[in-house]
Amino acid sequence: MKLAILSRAPRAYSTQRLRTAALDRGHQVRVLDTLRFAIDLSTEQPDLFFRGKQLSSYDAILPRIGASITYFGTAVVRQFEQMDVYTPNTANGIMNSRDKLRATQILSRHNIGMPATAFVRNRADVVPAIEMVGGAPVVIKLLEGTQGIGVILAPSRKVAEAIIETLHGTNQQVLIQAFVKESKGRDIRAIVVGDRVVAAMRRVAQGDEFRSNVHRGGRVEPVELDATYQETAVRAAQIMGLRVAGVDMLEGNDGPLVMEVNSSPGLQGIESATNLDVAGAIIDHIANQTGFPEIDVRQRLTVSTGYGVAELVVHPGADLVGKSLGESGLRDRDISVLTLHRGTTVMPNPHSNRKLEDGDRLLCFGRLEEMRDLIPQRKRRSRVRKLPKVPIHEG
Repeated sequence: MKLAILSRAPRAYSTQRLRTAALDRGHQVRVLDTLRFAIDLSTEQPDLFFRGKQLSSYDAILPRIGASITYFGTAVVRQFEQMDVYTPNTANGIMNSRDKLRATQILSRHNIGMPATAFVRNRADVVPAIEMVGGAPVVIKLLEGTQGIGVILAPSRKVAEAIIETLHGTNQQVLIQAFVKESKGRDIRAIVVGDRVVAAMRRVAQGDEFRSNVHRGGRVEPVELDATYQETAVRAAQIMGLRVAGVDMLEGNDGPLVMEVNSSPGLQGIESATNLDVAGAIIDHIANQTGFPEIDVRQRLTVSTGYGVAELVVHPGADLVGKSLGESGLRDRDISVLTLHRGTTVMPNPHSNRKLEDGDRLLCFGRLEEMRDLIPQRKRRSRVRKLPKVPIHEG
């Protein structure tokens, strides 16, 4: 395949390892500076220019987009997607993972274990938010911090209030998160490639430091993850829209707690700790997937007038409970079921004999009018009344 690695650091260990792994496997590979692209929006077909010249065709790209160029970098990745070039990490996936609040909001809907978290802006809401996550000590995180930067442990409520007020005063957005005491300054970094964990290590903080990041001096050791940790890491990456990711997890009393999903994980620490060819696993995955570029399904499927994508929920007592998909009559109503979600299990392209259960969620494509009939009616909004004669009461 012909591969482009998008990176502003061609001499960095991770970039060099990926380039070497691709060359060793006989692929053509170039490292391209992400900021040297120009996006051509003037023609009928999506196009890109690099260093002032029209970009030649590529089978795949591997984005290594730094936090400082997220907006422009994801725009370049999105343009490659529009050109049907395969990327293991979509622009949306990179954006989702880069914003800690957005990532937490997305993961929280899918029953992924996470430390209790709150997000507030008003000073009066800070103390209730601290209590909401279990009280002090709490961890305060900047939304776009990386490598442990912008992560502060506040030992008491008073200290937490002072830190949050100071950060808010400089227009910084912060998350308030429970401190998981049992993790004891340790966490797990799992590298997810495709639908499996290819390597994992435990990072241990040194001295009084509670952050276990390698950049903060943390010690690393290889670790074999059990099925629960592996499944959690893979699901978290895939929910984010990432096929290559570093998933950081705490070892909670009740199982793994996801802290962060990184779209551009460093390879030096994990390869040194495990002695595994992680870069090679990433290149092999991309080579196997080049014929299947990521497609924005909603964008492609909603261009037909009257058709769209919707999620239908099988509610208790509904006629669909106990029936198979074939018996449901959905296909007769011009509705195709793309995936069936049951708890944490996803069943793609479910068979017609699959029985439906209470709580199942069906991701469907079909005629919107037909799907609208299957969504419970909401209470009709009351009519807007005329403005009162005295619209504002003084005092």
